[in-house]
Amino acid sequence: MPRRNPARRAALADAAIRLLPAEGIHGLTHRAVEGVAGLPTGTAANYFRSREELLVAAAERAVSLHLEDMERIDRAVDVSSSPSPLAELIAVSLQDAVTASRERYLAIFELRLEARRRPALAAALARLGAVASAITADEHRTLGLSVSPEAIPTLVTLYGGVLFTLVTGPGGVERDVIRRLAHAIVHGAVDATLVDREPSGLEQRSSDLTDHSRTSTT
Repeated sequence: MPRRNPARRAALADAAIRLLPAEGIHGLTHRAVEGVAGLPTGTAANYFRSREELLVAAAERAVSLHLEDMERIDRAVDVSSSPSPLAELIAVSLQDAVTASRERYLAIFELRLEARRRPALAAALARLGAVASAITADEHRTLGLSVSPEAIPTLVTLYGGVLFTLVTGPGGVERDVIRRLAHAIVHGAVDATLVDREPSGLEQRSSDLTDHSRTSTT
């Protein structure tokens, strides 16, 4: 039966997160994780019976740390005078991701690619993504940010794309570039929901022509 020492389990998951960017999925083994964590041989197998369980644990730990960082940033950053508070928070989050937390996000992307071949890992990441989206929506409400529920999936998708580009790039991205990207994420997500709610110019012209045709035939 797997051991239940939360601190040691977290230490093993943290070691897996550190190992993934350096060695990739194929380098993530129980023995390698034990080496990085500085723990005796056999420790990882006591907590994770299979390699897949180890991958899922790394994913859970990475997402948990991500959510902790989001909460920390929300508390630390004063956006009361910002014309675009959500963009400001996202800019700080991206800046942290490409500097202090770059290793963790590289690990997440390694896991997401591997999930295409591992249904259990894919299911775990899907559950974690749903939880993260729900927590994000709650945080927006708590902070008084005017983001509709319909905009959140688009917001998350755009954020993920920018995050991937920045984290997997050569680094050294200027703060002004990150701020511009954050504003594009926010306003792109909001504008996309408006497109869904309002008829496009072509749709409106088609509707006008239909109405005119009906009027002409009566």
